[in-house]
Amino acid sequence: MFARFSGATALSLAALLLALGSGSANADAAADYPNRPVRVVVGYQAGGPTDVVARLLAKQLQATLGQPFVVENRPGAGSNIASDQVAGARADGYTLLFAAAPIASNGFVYKNLKWDVRKSFEPISQVMSAPAILAVSPTLPVHTLADLIALARKQPGKLSFASTGNGGTQHLAGEMLRQQAGINMIHVPYKGASSVITDLIAGNVSMAFMTSVSAMPYLKAGQVRPVAVTAAKRLALLPNVPTMAESGMAGLEVDSWSGLFAPTGTPRPIIEKLQQAVIKAVGTAEMRDSLQPQGAVLVGNTSSEFKAYIDKDVEHMARTFKTVKVTLD
Repeated sequence: MFARFSGATALSLAALLLALGSGSANADAAADYPNRPVRVVVGYQAGGPTDVVARLLAKQLQATLGQPFVVENRPGAGSNIASDQVAGARADGYTLLFAAAPIASNGFVYKNLKWDVRKSFEPISQVMSAPAILAVSPTLPVHTLADLIALARKQPGKLSFASTGNGGTQHLAGEMLRQQAGINMIHVPYKGASSVITDLIAGNVSMAFMTSVSAMPYLKAGQVRPVAVTAAKRLALLPNVPTMAESGMAGLEVDSWSGLFAPTGTPRPIIEKLQQAVIKAVGTAEMRDSLQPQGAVLVGNTSSEFKAYIDKDVEHMARTFKTVKVTLD
């Protein structure tokens, strides 16, 4: 005897069987993942802070998961080239994005982006965060924020501030300083932190809001001069450098962060496998010893926690861009 099913019931059973088959396939894919090299795309120059962290992470992921995690630099357009490439990649876990804070703000700066940070990517895990440090060229005759503002007012349009791209954390911090202090400065965007450092040391740009990870070696060497930090309190590594609030610029607190993403649609078991591998990596002595002396705070959270962090950051950026005017140079 055979049971008879209505058309709707038959369709429901077919959908259930398809879902069960898909779930089984996803689990099998995760069990075998990765079985070949994985690309980790970075939207910044080699040698910059985001690239440095990405390479440290890739080394640990390779050790844990047994396949090469190959970092590929695709700098330009405020990291949008890399984001666009990964958003359009096959969602199989073999093309990942290691992104920094601008991924949450670029949607407010660039028009007609092909991707959306909350729709095009699956957050895997946040790796770190770091405060920004306002540093000036050693050729500039200033030692405090008050000195810097006074000089900018005496020479309107003559001083410049560098960033690693339009709409990023460093650009936003510079615009906030420019508008809150009522000074006229020129914004000079670069493709990465290494170019910023080179020109800041040479005096080709006056100042930059640099992440502590990129700035600390040059600060310790006396190649650039710290003026203030954007954290809520002074950094233990720079106890004599005041915060922006202590320097009379309340509200200018900026953190940079970085984390790992996959294209939307990547099987959940693969996301969870990568998430656990990132958490393990962040806990290693090599990552701690490499990054904490540079002022970094290591995170290593779950995919859902990272997603909540992204949502909060996007909402914060939406409020910020209503009051801070950022233009593409």
